[in-house]
Amino acid sequence: MAETTLERSLIFSFRVLMGWTFLYAAAHQIADPNWSTATFTKTFHDILSVFAAPAIEPYTTFLVKYGHLLIGLSLISGLMVRISASFGALLMLLYWMAHMDFPYVETKLNYIVDYHIVYAGVLIYLIHKRAGHVWGLDGWAEKLSIVQRHPALRPLVA
Repeated sequence: MAETTLERSLIFSFRVLMGWTFLYAAAHQIADPNWSTATFTKTFHDILSVFAAPAIEPYTTFLVKYGHLLIGLSLISGLMVRISASFGALLMLLYWMAHMDFPYVETKLNYIVDYHIVYAGVLIYLIHKRAGHVWGLDGWAEKLSIVQRHPALRPLVA
């Protein structure tokens, strides 16, 4: 758990900023009926093209749009941050791979490392610091009687 007010403030800020990043992406994706995940792959095309196959792509697009929404809401509220930040970090690493035109990522200005890696690092930091307990709902949810009675639920908010 965070010890100083400054550290708690930074953890809270990082959590809300990352939540806003996912919410903003979701808002644009959900609002645009033509948005699709079909054009994401470059360097790792053979690996990631499975998600863009015509039979799978509508499901992938749905999961990405609403996954961004759920991750954003979770991070901003501080509820189930451990789970949402894990999925967020996984998505960031997949996007990093999808946008890579080895050794560049998206443009010639990003050599191997870009913001996707930084975002994944911030999300992993939030997991490590139990960010949902810093002015979030995880601390409250952990004390609920249903979580106390069913220890299998505890990792969701711990």
